[in-house]
Amino acid sequence: MSAGVNESRMGTERIGRLMVSMAVPSIIAQIINILYNIVDRIYIGHIPGVGAAALTGVGITFPIITLISAFSAFVGMGGAPLAAIWMGKGDRKHAEKILGSGACLLVIFTIVLMAVFYLFQKPFLYMFGASDATIGYSLDYMSIYLLGTLFVELALGLNPFIISQGRSRIAMISIVIGAVVNIALDPLFIFVFGWGVKGAAIATVLSQAVSAAWNVNFLMGKKSSLRLSFYNIRPDFRIMGQICSLGISPFIMRATESLISIVLNRGLQMYGGDLYVGSLTIMQSVLQLFSAPLTGFTQGVQPIISYNYGAGKFDRVKKLYRSMIAVSFTISFVANMMAMCFPALYASLFTNDEELIGLVSRVMPVFLFGMLFFGLQNGIQPTFLALGQAKISLFIAMFRKVILLVPLALVLPRFFGVMGIYYAEPVSDIISAATACILFALNIKKILSKEYLARIH
Repeated sequence: MSAGVNESRMGTERIGRLMVSMAVPSIIAQIINILYNIVDRIYIGHIPGVGAAALTGVGITFPIITLISAFSAFVGMGGAPLAAIWMGKGDRKHAEKILGSGACLLVIFTIVLMAVFYLFQKPFLYMFGASDATIGYSLDYMSIYLLGTLFVELALGLNPFIISQGRSRIAMISIVIGAVVNIALDPLFIFVFGWGVKGAAIATVLSQAVSAAWNVNFLMGKKSSLRLSFYNIRPDFRIMGQICSLGISPFIMRATESLISIVLNRGLQMYGGDLYVGSLTIMQSVLQLFSAPLTGFTQGVQPIISYNYGAGKFDRVKKLYRSMIAVSFTISFVANMMAMCFPALYASLFTNDEELIGLVSRVMPVFLFGMLFFGLQNGIQPTFLALGQAKISLFIAMFRKVILLVPLALVLPRFFGVMGIYYAEPVSDIISAATACILFALNIKKILSKEYLARIH
C-alpha cells in the first residue's frame, strides 16, 4: 500500500476497521515498549542477595528517566498531531517542515539533558529518595543510561510521526525490535556476565539505539509520507513554538510524573523507609504496564481524529472520540480491578522479598482505587490534544498532578502518617477525572464547528 493511500484512508475508511488497524499495532508497541523498564526491574529485583535494594535504587532513577521521555513526548505528541492536521489540509510540505523542526528540537533537548544530569545526578538522586544503601545502584544505572539519551529521544520522539501517517505497524516494529534486543540482553548482561545493574542499563541503551535507527531509516526512506531530510532538520522558531504549544500538555503529563515520583519517594523515605520506597517502585511499574495499552490505543486513534478534524469531517470526529473514551474507560477499569484483587501476584513478579510483597498487598488496593475511573480522563485529554486544544489539555494535566496530587501527598501524611501518601493518589484521580468530563461537555460543541476551525487554522 502506498504512502498516499495509507494517509488518505484516515478520512474515508470505515471507523471501526480504521481504529483497529491503527490502534492495535500502537497498543502492541506500547506494551512492548514498557518492557524496556519493566523487564529491567523484574530481573534486577531477582538478583541474589541484593535484589530488593537494587530494585529500590533503580526505581529512584525513575524521575530522571521519566523526564527524559517527557521531552520526547514534547516533540512527538506536539508535532505529530500538528503534522496530521496539515496533511489533512493537503499541505505535505509544511507537515515535513514540522517533522524537521521536531527532529532538531530532539537533538537540542538531548544536549541539555545530558549536561544537566551528568553534572548533578548524585545530588538529584539523594533528593529523589536515595539512601546510602541504594545510591550506588542508582548511580550505576543512571550513569550508563544517560549515554543513550539521544537514542531515547529519537526512538520515542519520532515514533508518533510515523503513526500520524497511518503507519502504525511500522511504528510498532520499531518498538518490538528494540524490546526484543533488551529482553534478550538483560539476562545475559545481568546474570551471565555478572554486570548486575550496569548490565541492565547497557541492554537498555543498546535496545533504544536499535529503535532509533529504525525510525530514522524509515522517515528518510521513500515509503514515508513525511520525509525527514537534512534540509528540514534546522530550527524554524515559529514551527518550534507551535510544536511546543501543542506538546506542552503531554510534556507536563509525563514531566509531572517525575515530580510526583520525587514527592512520593521523599515522603515514603521520611515516614516509612526503603521498604516503602520499594513498594512505590513496584506499583508504578504495574501502573506503567496498565497504562501502556491505553497510551497505545489513544496514540493510534489520535492522528485519525486530527486528520478528520483538519479535513472538517466532524461526524467522523464525533464517532472517533466517543469510541476512544469508552474503550479507555473500560480498559482502565478492568485492568486496575484485577490488580486490586490480586496485589500479591503482581508484587511477586518484581521481588521475592516477603516483607515487600506483604506491604504492596496492603497498599496497592488503596493506591489504585481512583484509577478505576481515570480511564475517562485518559480518553478525554488526548481528544483535546488531537483537536489542537493545548490550553485545555494542559490544564487537565496540571490540575491532577500539580494542583491536587503533589499538595495532597505533602499534607495528608501529617494526619494519616505514611498511609496519607497512598491516599493522595485516588483522591486526586477521582476529582481530576470528574473535572475533565465537565470541561469536555462544556467545550466540545464549540470546538466542532466550521467557524472555530477556520479561526484557529
